[in-house]
Amino acid sequence: MPYDVVDAHLQVWDPESVHYPWMSQDPSLLRRTYRVRDVGGALDEHHVDGVVLVQSADNRADSEHLLFQALCDPHVVGVVAWVPLDQPDEAATQLDHWRVEPIVGVSHHVDREHDTQWLLGDGVEDGLTLLTERRLVLDLPATTPELLHHVATIADRHPKLTVVVDHLGAPPLAALRAGETATWQRWADALAVVAQAPNVVAKLAGLGRAAGPGWTVDDVRPAVDHALDVFGPDRLMAGSDWPTSLDAHGTWAEVWGGLRATLDGLDEAAVARVMGRTAVETYGIPPLVPER
Repeated sequence: MPYDVVDAHLQVWDPESVHYPWMSQDPSLLRRTYRVRDVGGALDEHHVDGVVLVQSADNRADSEHLLFQALCDPHVVGVVAWVPLDQPDEAATQLDHWRVEPIVGVSHHVDREHDTQWLLGDGVEDGLTLLTERRLVLDLPATTPELLHHVATIADRHPKLTVVVDHLGAPPLAALRAGETATWQRWADALAVVAQAPNVVAKLAGLGRAAGPGWTVDDVRPAVDHALDVFGPDRLMAGSDWPTSLDAHGTWAEVWGGLRATLDGLDEAAVARVMGRTAVETYGIPPLVPER
């Protein structure tokens, strides 16, 4: 039996044992320990079969914490960890150490690098080749049109590497609400460019945060509609971006339900793709029970 519904972007953290550089600038609501069980019964109520945990700090300690959570909670079906992609030998050693762990991908916060060209650097090239050889997915928070174009570049250089654009490339929904159409168009054009690469997939996640407090389904719908136009449901996956979404942007259930509501115009098969099947296929998540 396969996993039918998967939250492809859930984060957990423990600031008492792991350093999160971004945390000092975020609301105090997020400066506490979060575990999968803190979602409560919402996962079961919404018939979510599994979650993919995604690292929130570019260090090994955070990834080890996620792997421990995967060991403790049966909802976790995969972990997107961090390895030093610009140091491929060290990255390979780290992946070897985790060879029996449920690592389905690797992420790096390129949006936090001082060097805006970091992703295109020579040192990273070998790291991306390593991921291709290990059949691991690369998750990237490409939060600017420039970074989206960089994703298109590496996808072209590494056609056998699957690249996932986190948070749909940070659509400027708040700017759109304010009537700043030029800002919106730059993002829309950049997303259309990266979608031309067949090995790129995108996550519908973090949209409430992009729209701002008090967002409604109609506020986030333009980003979802554009993503469906350029990627199609076969290359889109849903993610709650919890617990970051708690920052005045909604509970897990509110975000998940709102995201599902943006897909009401799709047929049942297309909805199933976005809400789980794309994630299962992209990350190579094994079935709950082996199919016969």
